[in-house]
Order: sequence, then structure tokens, then C-alpha cells
Amino acid sequence: MLHDLLLIGTFPALAQKLIDTEFRCYPLAAIEHDDALRTSIRAVITRSNYAVLASVIERLPNLGIIATCGVGYDLIPLDVAAQRNVIVTNTPDVLNNAVAELCVGLLFALLRRIGEGDRFVRSGAWRKGAFPLGVSLAGKRVGIVGLGRIGKEIARRLEAFGVALSYYGRTDQKLDYRFQPDLHELARASDILIVTSPGGRETEHMIDASVLEALGAEGYLLNIARGSVVHQEQLIEALAHGVIAGAALDVFDGEPDIDPRFFTLDNVVLSPHSGSATNETRLAMARMTLDNLHHFFKDGTALTPVVA
Repeated sequence: MLHDLLLIGTFPALAQKLIDTEFRCYPLAAIEHDDALRTSIRAVITRSNYAVLASVIERLPNLGIIATCGVGYDLIPLDVAAQRNVIVTNTPDVLNNAVAELCVGLLFALLRRIGEGDRFVRSGAWRKGAFPLGVSLAGKRVGIVGLGRIGKEIARRLEAFGVALSYYGRTDQKLDYRFQPDLHELARASDILIVTSPGGRETEHMIDASVLEALGAEGYLLNIARGSVVHQEQLIEALAHGVIAGAALDVFDGEPDIDPRFFTLDNVVLSPHSGSATNETRLAMARMTLDNLHHFFKDGTALTPVVA
């Protein structure tokens, strides 16, 4: 027997095929005029870059679980879910390696101007002169904002490049890296600031003009967390006026309809929210999401709940 799911958002084809072999999915539009279906839906499956509105939760009287395929759950109203005794699950750990890999790749693309170099060669400009020099990673001071699972994976990879690592967070985790309880001081003491903190109201616009000013004209920002964590308007101003040297971004406000002013800046590397976008990782994420759903339909519990 295939259980019914409400599907919010879209999945890569290989993941959707896996989902469709184990569950029967319905889009949001299907519950608009079908009260019987709306009543029968006990589970929502979604991805972490899609919002699950409170109004949707309230319209599903027998909803018991929202399973999001991704580590973030800031677009799910956890308070509403808790009031309704709805379990919310995510997919921790299985995407850590992929996101850390992309972070290191973006960092090198930014410092060594890899994308610019590719365009330089293709355009034939190399025949007219040498490509501008890049910046070395070795010896740089790297500050990580939010040293969770993904932040630790990034730090471990960066150790091999001979950087000095520090981090900012809610608590001193007693690690080998230097803990800095003041975000502005971390920025001031860093050549590169990497943002890996979760999204949500507590971290909204945490990286603002004052933090960027502390990072300084020779500093670089890299955001693989959430677009909301960085004050985007102030970041664009900082990039345009040389407040910081450059940025690499995998996340944005309003993505994929991002601010077109980014396209005019030559000191920013843009990535289409692809931190976990490998075949292996997306399949592993889908598998964990489905395992949470199967567990719920079996006994009402979940394997990786964030709200239970």
C-alpha cells in the first residue's frame, strides 16, 4: 500500500523517481477542491529551500509529519507544527561532505579567480597580456560563523592549507580552533569569513554593514548558509564600494530571482545554491527523508526529528 503525501516543491528527477516508487504524491493544487484527499493527507514531503506555510499545516487536519529533504528547516513554522503535534524532520550529516567540498571550491574560485581565468582564456585575452594575480589561501586567518556539523567539515579540510582557524557561535566547544564570542572581533581578526550558521529569525541579517566593515577592504566573505543571514543590500554596497575585497555566495534572498546588481560586480562568485547538489548526496538525502516517512507510518515516530 502506498501512502499519500503532499509534495511541496520539486525534486531532482532521480530523487523523485525514488519517492514515486514508495509513496503517492499530490501537489498543493490537488487539495484545494478535494476535502477527502485533504483529510487523508498525513505527511508532507518537501525540500529545505521551499516554504511550508502555516495555512497549509492548518488545512490538513490529520497531518502528523513534515519531512524536509535538507538540513535547514527555517522555512517551516516550527511553532505551528508544535502546536499541532506535527513532527518535523530534516536530513543531517548526509550532505556535510558535499557542502564542505563546494565551500572549498568556491573559496579557491574567489581567491584564485578561476571563473575569470576561464573567461580570460576563452575570450582570447591571454594573447594580449598576462592574467591578473590571485590571492593565496596558505597562511590566511579564516573565521567560521556557526561551527556546526558542516562548519567542522569545512574546518578540517582547510587545516591542510595551513590556515589559522577561529570560530564564532553560542558556546565555546573547547576545540583546537580559537573561539571568539564577539562576531565583530572575529571579522576584524579574519582575512576570510565563512558563514555556515542556520537561518531563521535569530540569525537574520547577522552579517551586516558593521561586520563587513570589521572584515575590511582586504577581507573576503563566503556564505553557504542562508541568504537571510547576510544583509544583502548592505553586502552589495560593500562589494561595490570596496568595503570588502570580494565574496562567494551559494545562497541569496529571493533565489533564484536574485538581485541583478550582483551581475555587474566583478569581485563576487555566484553559485546556484548547489551545496548538496551531487547525485550521491541528493539520493542519500532522499533516502533519509523517505526513511523518516516510513518510520512515521509504521509507529508514529521519526529517525531525525527536529520537532517531535
